[in-house]
Amino acid sequence: MKVSDLRGILQYVPRFREKIFVVAVDGEIVASPNFANILLDLAVLRSLSIKVILVHGAARQIAQLAAERGVAISNADGTGITDDATLKVSIEAATNVMTEIMQGLTSVDLRAAYANALIAHPAGILGGVDQLNTGRVERVDTKALHLFLNDGIIPVIPPMGYDGEGKTFRVNSDGIALEVAEAMQAMKILFLSASSGVVVNGEIVGQLSMAEAEEFVKKKRALLAASLVSKLEHAARACRLGVARVHLLDGRHDEALLSEVFSHEGIGTMVYSNEYQQIRRIFKKDVRAVIALIRQSVNNEELVKRTRADILAHLDDYWVLEIDRNLLACVAVHLYPEEQKAELACLYVSKNHEGQGYGRKLVSFAEQLAGEKGMRQLFALSTQAFNFFQQKGGFLEVGPEELPAERRRKYEASARNSKIMLKAVLPPGTLETPRA
Repeated sequence: MKVSDLRGILQYVPRFREKIFVVAVDGEIVASPNFANILLDLAVLRSLSIKVILVHGAARQIAQLAAERGVAISNADGTGITDDATLKVSIEAATNVMTEIMQGLTSVDLRAAYANALIAHPAGILGGVDQLNTGRVERVDTKALHLFLNDGIIPVIPPMGYDGEGKTFRVNSDGIALEVAEAMQAMKILFLSASSGVVVNGEIVGQLSMAEAEEFVKKKRALLAASLVSKLEHAARACRLGVARVHLLDGRHDEALLSEVFSHEGIGTMVYSNEYQQIRRIFKKDVRAVIALIRQSVNNEELVKRTRADILAHLDDYWVLEIDRNLLACVAVHLYPEEQKAELACLYVSKNHEGQGYGRKLVSFAEQLAGEKGMRQLFALSTQAFNFFQQKGGFLEVGPEELPAERRRKYEASARNSKIMLKAVLPPGTLETPRA
């Protein structure tokens, strides 16, 4: 790990300290070679004072044990009918998984305890069919869970629940994670399964609002594996019930959990309940991050190189777009009051967040800002993004004579031969304010 990686992690620590993360691990992941690494990741979270509740599934182990015993089971994942034979196998398989998890947590020096924290009731009769021993969570014993967490102990919750008379029910682990996260006011749910998240045209969808997640399940259910449908549905429900972020990750991928939690790009699909987004002035402390953000674009000769001194000399001209305090894009607006013109410069959006409208949002912001400052025209110089300015921003290509005199001298001296794009600036009050 690089020192820069550690610095990146540190920006999240104050935000996550003493917050509750519900980590839901499918039985298939518990059985995978990467599970030992996941346990190490949990140790990292605990070392940063993040409170972890571990919920585990057992569908794979139930199916495997049933095959070994020659038992025909009615359902493995707790979403269908659970007959008596299936319940018996489920209890044994879940107990075996629990033992394996407890041994693993102990091996990485983590204190853990089996948490009998769920009061369950029968799922009942659904669609005219009695679900028998399949249950649903009626209540979460939050007091018990808080006692464990406050003592530095990781509660481990199996896919089982019990009613007041001691009857056992098979409960789906996705549903348990949702109920526990809501009851405990968790900051995140992290679903670790054998899926990379939502994939469209071979690309992982990095983030979905809860409304988008619901729409995706509704219209594109056929494209998703059944287990992923369940997680996406529960993710959207969790967000509606107050959980800020739900992450769908491939638990077979080494460092998946840490990469998702401690980077704004992530590696899976994040479903969010709200998105804190703003365009704000740059601070001195942001300069290093801005230089790092645009470095590749500078190397590709898309943007002019800017040193720390260059940016500090015009600090008031620079703005950044951030989401959840993560800097994703930047822009500069340089004013030439005598000619009533403004230059839109240093426009850049992180590669991982292209195609989401952030570039157009910053162009709109720059236009509005120029109008508020009394400018009549906005221009931009570009060697490679001129199509964007024409097609998305409404700019027209003009000659060097349209540049302010001071800027024209710099343009001619640079020998970059950039195309010059220009558009009229509308008076204040006629532009839509960018959403923040």
